[in-house]
Amino acid sequence: MGAVASSNVVWHHATVTRERRERLNRHRSVNLWFTGLSGAGKSTIAHALEEELYRRGCRTFVLDGDNVRHGLCADLGFSDEDRRENIRRIGEMVKLFLNAGVIALTAFISPFRDDRQRVRELLGEGDFIEVYCRCSLDVCEQRDVKGLYQRARAGEIPHFTGISSPYEEPEAPEVVVETDTRSLEACVDQLVGYLEQRGVLEPLEAIV
Repeated sequence: MGAVASSNVVWHHATVTRERRERLNRHRSVNLWFTGLSGAGKSTIAHALEEELYRRGCRTFVLDGDNVRHGLCADLGFSDEDRRENIRRIGEMVKLFLNAGVIALTAFISPFRDDRQRVRELLGEGDFIEVYCRCSLDVCEQRDVKGLYQRARAGEIPHFTGISSPYEEPEAPEVVVETDTRSLEACVDQLVGYLEQRGVLEPLEAIV
């Protein structure tokens, strides 16, 4: 899927560039792409990290899998083809957020390595930070407050990742957070430390 751009459409180059927005914001714009099984804590960590970044004065936005499917991707199902189109659309939207100088936090199961790699290539190697929320299937099922795993095992939900549809673990993610053994606070601290190390954020003591 995906429409081909018309030859009559020309990209307009703005005078307010991404670099100028980053200088104004006092941080780089990057994408933290949270991937993992349903129940692994992707959205929980993304929103907790956003709270910390907001406290530091950062411009941020969280894109959550469920929320996006209420609007931008409301026309898509959960077949392999629709999942790929879902991720393609998200990647294009994230690219706009980065050009706006925003730190984009994306929380999606995104089960296929090829799809995540395509987003990496679209955004650029330095702008895509893959965060693998590693959590055992047993723990994910224990956390399943919506009863989705139970329904999937009963055959009521087709194409459910981890049960009737595969999840391809990242092979070389930038960050691995062990969400079944570490606290939420520890996971956020780990990610903030990584962003400081990468030069996305200034260390807290350097912020006036």
